[in-house]
Amino acid sequence: MTIDGSPISPEDVVRVARGREKVVLSPKVKAKIKRSRSIVDKAVANKEVIYGITTGFGAFKNTVIDQSQTSKLQENLILSHSTGVGEPLPTEVVRGIMFLIASYLSKGFSGAALKTIETFVEMLNKGVHPLVPKKGSVGSSGDLAPSAHVTLVLIGKGEAEYKGKNMTGKKALAKAGIKPVVLSSKEGLAIINNTSTMSSIASLAISDASKMIEVGDLCAALSLQALMGTTKAYDKRIHQIKPHDGQIKTAENLRSLLEGSKLVDETRIQEAYSFRCVPQIHGAIREATSYVRKVVTTEINSVTDNPLIFDGQRPVVISGGNFHGEAVAIAMDTLAIALSEIANISDRRIATLLDPATNNGLPAFLVIKGGLNSGLMIPQYTTAALVSENKILAHPASVDSIPTSANTEDLVSMGTIAARKAREILGNVRSVLAIEIMTACQAVDIRMAKDKTKTLSPKTKPVFLFVRQMVPFFKKDTIYYPYINKIDNSLDELHKLIFK
Repeated sequence: MTIDGSPISPEDVVRVARGREKVVLSPKVKAKIKRSRSIVDKAVANKEVIYGITTGFGAFKNTVIDQSQTSKLQENLILSHSTGVGEPLPTEVVRGIMFLIASYLSKGFSGAALKTIETFVEMLNKGVHPLVPKKGSVGSSGDLAPSAHVTLVLIGKGEAEYKGKNMTGKKALAKAGIKPVVLSSKEGLAIINNTSTMSSIASLAISDASKMIEVGDLCAALSLQALMGTTKAYDKRIHQIKPHDGQIKTAENLRSLLEGSKLVDETRIQEAYSFRCVPQIHGAIREATSYVRKVVTTEINSVTDNPLIFDGQRPVVISGGNFHGEAVAIAMDTLAIALSEIANISDRRIATLLDPATNNGLPAFLVIKGGLNSGLMIPQYTTAALVSENKILAHPASVDSIPTSANTEDLVSMGTIAARKAREILGNVRSVLAIEIMTACQAVDIRMAKDKTKTLSPKTKPVFLFVRQMVPFFKKDTIYYPYINKIDNSLDELHKLIFK
C-alpha cells in the first residue's frame, strides 16, 4: 500500500489493518511533508503565537509557551492525554489507526516531521502494535486518548504487542530495531488531534457490513426454500414502481439466488413480511450503508488535525475544527440501526421455520422426536437475546454530549462510542445469520428427505453443501454452540462462494 496522496477506501484500510499489507511513502508525499514541517519550524523561530505550537491546549489556549519548551510541550501532551481505560482495542483496529494517522499526516497540512511519519510506517510494517484501551474518547478534539496511547509507543513509552507478546513500548521498539521519536513542535498535537480511531473502526465495520447484507440476502433465499414459499414478491415489476436502488438490487439478488429452485411453491398466496418484504427492508439497509460508506470514505481521505498549515506565497497556519467527529458519529449511529434490522428480520424468519403454525408442514423446532428432543428451539432464544441487545446498542451516541476542557470543547461527537457500538452490533448480526443458516439447512434436509424431487436452486446448493461439511443434520439434541461458531467464522468464506 503506497501512501501517495491518492484516495483510499475502507477496503484499503482493511488490507493494512487485517491483511497486514506493507505500507510505503511515495517521494511526492515526502516532499509535501518536508515543506509543511519547514513552515512550522519558521513560525516557531519567529516566535509566532499559534495554538498548540507556541500555546497550551484546550482551556490553556491563551498560555504562551517559550520557544525552548515547545518540544517538551508535545511530550507532556502525549503523557497527559494517555488516559484510556478498559480492555485493549483489537490489533486490527490499532493497525487501522496507525495507517490513518500516517495517511493524514502525509497530506502536508499537519507539520509533522518526515522521520516521525516514517517511524509510524516502520512500526506498522514490523508489527509493533501499541496497546490502546478502547474507552475514553469523546470524539472531539478527535480521538485524543486512543491516539495518545499509540504515540506513547512511538516515543518509547507505554505498552505494545510484538510477535504475540505484550511488553513495554521501549522494549518492543528495541526488539524491532526501531528508534523512539523525540517529538518536535506541533507533532504531538498533529498525531492525536484526529478521528483515526473512530475511522479505523468505521472502515472495518462498513467493509464487513456490506458483505453481511449480501449474506442476509442469501439467508432469506435459503429460508424461503426451507419454508417452500412463493417468490411472487420478488417480481421485477413490483420493484420498478417503487424504484429505490437498494430495493431493486435486493430483489435482483433474490431472483438470482432462487432461480431454478424446486423448493418454492408459487401456488401460495403470499408470505409473512420477513419473507415478502425482504427487498424493501434489506433495500433500505443497503441505502443506509451506502450513505455510511460515503461518509467514512470522505473522512479517511481528509485532514483532521488542528491547526492546519497551508502553503503558498504567504504560508499560513489556521485553527479550525476538522478533528470533530460528528459526521462519523451520525453515520455510525445510522449503520448501527441499519445492521440491527438485518438481525431483526433474520430472527423472524427463524421463528417462522420453527413454529408448526407457520412453517408449512415442518415438525415443531425442526426435530423428528419432539418432546424428548428440543430441537432448534433454544438457538432462537439466542437470536432473540442478540436482537434485543442490538436494540439497546442502537440508541444513538451522537445525540449525546458532555462539555470538556472547561467548556472550551462544549459540544463533542461521541463518534468513537458510536463506531464501537456499530461494530458490536455487527458481531451480533453475524451470530444471528449463522443461526438462520443452520436452521434453514436443517429444514431443507427435512424437505428433501420427504420428497427427493425437491432441490435447492443452483446458486444456494453450494452453500448447503459447504455448511454440511461443518454441521450435520441434527437427528437428536446436541451441543449446538460449536456449530453456530463454525458457521459464524465461515461467513466471509460463504459470502465469497456466492458473491464473487
